[in-house]
Amino acid sequence: MKDFFYAIQDLFVNVLFQPLDALRALELKSWLAANAFSWIFILIGMGFFVYWMLQLKSFSDNNEEDKSISSHSFL
Repeated sequence: MKDFFYAIQDLFVNVLFQPLDALRALELKSWLAANAFSWIFILIGMGFFVYWMLQLKSFSDNNEEDKSISSHSFL
């Protein structure tokens, strides 16, 4: 059973965390390159947010949204 847990440790430390170790080493050489993935994800998230807000505005402008006072049948 001890070998099973050592195998899990080996998998994570030597295989799955290698990209993160590479980013940590890259950060010492170039901060911009190491944080490029973060900036890309932030830009993608902002793009989806703008798209979502434009969709909400288009539904609001077309009066497709249900604006009734009570949102539940028991109110």
